[in-house]
Amino acid sequence: MTGWYVGFAIGIAVVLVVVALVVPILVLAHRIGRQAPAIDAALQDAERNTRPLADLATTVEHADAITAGLRRGRGRLGG
Repeated sequence: MTGWYVGFAIGIAVVLVVVALVVPILVLAHRIGRQAPAIDAALQDAERNTRPLADLATTVEHADAITAGLRRGRGRLGG
């Protein structure tokens, strides 16, 4: 009978250790799940706010063409 009690005690101890390890993970996952919509909304706002930066290279190319034309015009005028 004593072996039965020892095995039962070890089984309970293992279950308690597993529960002690899993519960914090589940709590953290729940917290992340609650914050996920706000994080997603903030990321969408950031993407929308920075989308015009994709056209920055085009703007720089146009500015370079304009300034090159101005330099040519200044050179032709003797300036």
